[in-house]
Amino acid sequence: MENYDLVATCLFGVEGVAADEFRRMGFEDVRADNGRILLSGDGNMLARANICSRFCERIMINAGEFTALTFTELFDGVKSLPWENYIGKEDAFPVKGWSVDSKLFSIPDCQSIIKKAIVERLKQKYGISYFSETGPEYKIRFSIHKNKVTMMIDTSGEGLHKRGYRRNSNTAPLKETLGAAMCDLARIYPDTVFYDPFCGSGTLLIESALMAANIAPGLRRSFAAERFGFLDGRIWREERTRAQDLIRKNIDFKAHGYDIDPDCVELTLANARKAGVEKYVEASVKDIRNFTPANERCITVTNPPYGERLLDVREAEKLYAVMGNRFITGQGQKYFIISPHDEFEKFFGRTADKRRKLYNGMIKCQLYMYFKSQR
Repeated sequence: MENYDLVATCLFGVEGVAADEFRRMGFEDVRADNGRILLSGDGNMLARANICSRFCERIMINAGEFTALTFTELFDGVKSLPWENYIGKEDAFPVKGWSVDSKLFSIPDCQSIIKKAIVERLKQKYGISYFSETGPEYKIRFSIHKNKVTMMIDTSGEGLHKRGYRRNSNTAPLKETLGAAMCDLARIYPDTVFYDPFCGSGTLLIESALMAANIAPGLRRSFAAERFGFLDGRIWREERTRAQDLIRKNIDFKAHGYDIDPDCVELTLANARKAGVEKYVEASVKDIRNFTPANERCITVTNPPYGERLLDVREAEKLYAVMGNRFITGQGQKYFIISPHDEFEKFFGRTADKRRKLYNGMIKCQLYMYFKSQR
């Protein structure tokens, strides 16, 4: 079976977590880069990456790379790639991309030239002059960084953070892939007792439950590459069966969510049902001032409201102080809190045992980790 060079994009700060996950999936050639993971595998591994990746945004085939300083070099480089190995006579192939620190900085011009170059290549190979583009869609994505062009074919379709369980969300949702990364950094096990006192639409509760039960996040959705003519449909059936067989059953995991807004609690429970993890998730209305974690080994992972999105900064700082009083350590409790506030620790009242830079969309944040017993 043919091997493909793949590019898996991810949020900044998540690269190491994502690379480790691909190695656990069975990928051997895995390299972490800024905002992406480079790897290779056959059709089954391509399908596995889409179905099982918790932390990446898209899985793309790397169709080729070259250097281009002029539009002529861009056209010639794109035209030299074997697009006929992927795109059929009737297939659609829209082009999108970006350019940073490069001579070719006009995105519309790059899109137009790349599209024209692919058309010219396919004209010669198929001996036709018109492309209806009424067949399956092959989204062409390009990146130009410091004059190095990478041409890719998106195999995912909708971003992989769209698991299918969260059609609706609260005002400030946490991206599913970031929530999963936070849970991974917190070390979720099948017998973990998990808390989120600001559960919102339930993302952290659901992602932690999916992780504890080893339920592949893409098991309930479809992918663009399932319609690609050069991939055997059998691989998707095989990989879904494999993922289904790996689900852990009869685990002792429990996720407890709280929110001051009854609508958020209702939304959390509805989303947990859609995700198929309702038996592991419970949620109820509770103010953070009344939050008390279990007097046992437990983990709290949360995304509290902050000034840039839901509350003004002063109210957020008051909230951090309340959290510092309620998040008591010393009996096995651990806390993982994401915040963009540079002085979070000051208002929380304790220095984190460890910090990690993450991005919530375009907002630079820190994951503050408290796991040592309080002295």
